[in-house]
Amino acid sequence: MKSQLKVQLDYVNASRDCRSKMADQILSNPSLFRPLLEIALETHSDVGSRASWIVEFAFKKKPEILYPHLDYFTQGLGDLKEESSIRPMAKICELLTLTHYRTANSNRALLSPLQREKITAACFDWLISAEKVAPKAYSMQTLSLLGQDAGWIHPELKAILEQGYAVGSAGYKARARQILKILK
Repeated sequence: MKSQLKVQLDYVNASRDCRSKMADQILSNPSLFRPLLEIALETHSDVGSRASWIVEFAFKKKPEILYPHLDYFTQGLGDLKEESSIRPMAKICELLTLTHYRTANSNRALLSPLQREKITAACFDWLISAEKVAPKAYSMQTLSLLGQDAGWIHPELKAILEQGYAVGSAGYKARARQILKILK
């Protein structure tokens, strides 16, 4: 199954239409989602990056497709190396965290403490590494939310943002200003 998916992923390009069509194929056959996620998290190549794009699109269309695989997803985040894989996974982390805090008040918290810990570690890694702006921006937002439960996160996040502000791009500075305002 994985090998067939890899062949299909060879024909996926960065166009929204192409990614959306492949995501629709996965959603019409949900048993393909886990192998797709495995390719995204385990394959350090263009195919892994393309798989990450499809995971993101599938998740945005039907978030609950990822929920049974949250342990696997969060466990694999720290192993990602390619920026084109990290960006969609960072976006998923942001969306998962937003959903978690929306549902936490109804006693149906989405993310376990261990899953939140894995996301926190990955987001801090992405924030302090040489990633592009998008993964950093998603990580800032995710960490600002996760800091609601873990008191040590906000002071660390604030220090990193203040330190990176002087050398950050315009996009980094804009998101950092927004997050720093929230943290005060």
